[in-house]
Amino acid sequence: MSQVHLKKNGQEIVVRNILKEDLAEVAALSLMCFGPDMALKYEHFESQIELFPEGQICLEYNGKIVGTALSLIVNFEDYGDSHSYFEICDLGFIRNHNPNGRNLYGIEVGIHEDYRGLRLAHHLYDGRRKICEKLNLESILVGGRIPNYYKYAEQMSADEYALEVMKGKIYDPVLTFQMKNGFILNKIMPGYLPGDVESLEYATLLEWKNMVYKLKLV
Repeated sequence: MSQVHLKKNGQEIVVRNILKEDLAEVAALSLMCFGPDMALKYEHFESQIELFPEGQICLEYNGKIVGTALSLIVNFEDYGDSHSYFEICDLGFIRNHNPNGRNLYGIEVGIHEDYRGLRLAHHLYDGRRKICEKLNLESILVGGRIPNYYKYAEQMSADEYALEVMKGKIYDPVLTFQMKNGFILNKIMPGYLPGDVESLEYATLLEWKNMVYKLKLV
């Protein structure tokens, strides 16, 4: 994607593709956001920008990279609605990226902890939508964590929890945000991300439909 320059409270925001010279900074940001057990590493980002550079974007706030959004293209029917995170992203290396696929699959969004609360993540989601539209892809799919579910797990199932979040009766920092960004819930997937104790390894399969998608004629 081309660079997008914005202003927020007088501060400059730039959304752009991740470059090779950014990789050490991006890897450090992933470690800070997700910890050593779940963070992607330098070699993952290196593989991603080699295979699908258009799909890996970052957000600069006054010249500092404070957010990233990563993705690949798939034909979703090749995976179905019971896949795992590591299956859909090839353990983070995205060697399964399919340039001829129809769906953009988002595998990570991270914001530096010092910059949360500034509503920066929606700029990354806007960037993803622009990629989807520019490449004429049918939709964006994500497997979203539900990090507040552990607080309610003894009271309700993951499906019931998601429904209560969708009704606005429970706040979930990920699912609530994704709903506000136009994603719809397709189903709950168990065993999605091993080690995600907050979500009890459940994830929401969410989709944003590209309304300007043009069917490709064979």
